[in-house]
Amino acid sequence: MITLKSEREIEGMAHSGAILAGMLKGLTDVIKPGISSWEIETYAINYFDAHDAVAEEKNVDGYNYATCVSVNDEVAHAAPRKALILHEGDIVAVDTVVNWHGYMSDACWTYPVGTISDERKRLIEMTQKSLYLGIDQAVVGNRLGDIGYAIQHYTEDENGLGDVRELIGHGIQPSMHEAPDVPAYGRAGHGLRLKAGMTITIEPMITTGGWEIRAVDMPGEDWEYYVTADGSDCAQFEHTIVITEDGPKILTSVDSEMDAKYLL
Repeated sequence: MITLKSEREIEGMAHSGAILAGMLKGLTDVIKPGISSWEIETYAINYFDAHDAVAEEKNVDGYNYATCVSVNDEVAHAAPRKALILHEGDIVAVDTVVNWHGYMSDACWTYPVGTISDERKRLIEMTQKSLYLGIDQAVVGNRLGDIGYAIQHYTEDENGLGDVRELIGHGIQPSMHEAPDVPAYGRAGHGLRLKAGMTITIEPMITTGGWEIRAVDMPGEDWEYYVTADGSDCAQFEHTIVITEDGPKILTSVDSEMDAKYLL
């Protein structure tokens, strides 16, 4: 069921989102060559504890961690690992969900590890831009397909990248996964019509190759994660937004200057 959120709920989600965004911003000083992906997990947990929040995805559906940490060709749902060392030139996506007093927020950011190749830099920049093109379509009266089409047209049609199909955005609040599904691909003018008060995540996962992915068993875990089928790199960006009569508003803003027109 899709619920339209009250002002109180939106305020609570914005507080949750600010905590998540603060953690993601702090990771810019943590992520560097030579650290393990486990250090990202530790930083996130300590940050949430210090801000009276918890990581919602931990212990859900058999997943044991606060963050998903995906490196290079890993698309999503990869667990943080003590043995996985980040190297100069890698890219790493960190995805997590925060619960602050029952209010949810969900976001992902992709980071360069040291100096990265021009191809990986282009991938990060275009994936981030595609997220904002999708957000721009999240206005009252538009349809879900308008969001997906904007992302797909920019990444695949205009720039020859791959737009992952199997993993999609979603509604959020009161749980971390609610209706409706929010694909990062689609047909303009099709799908559910958007209304003020809807809270959704938009989360394009874009590759330098094809859009196909495959599941891989996580060693030592009863868990699967996803990698690109062709071994190409993948980047992901995600925001939680609320649709308002004044346009889409980002609840997980990592860059207040970039997001100025989207802030509550």
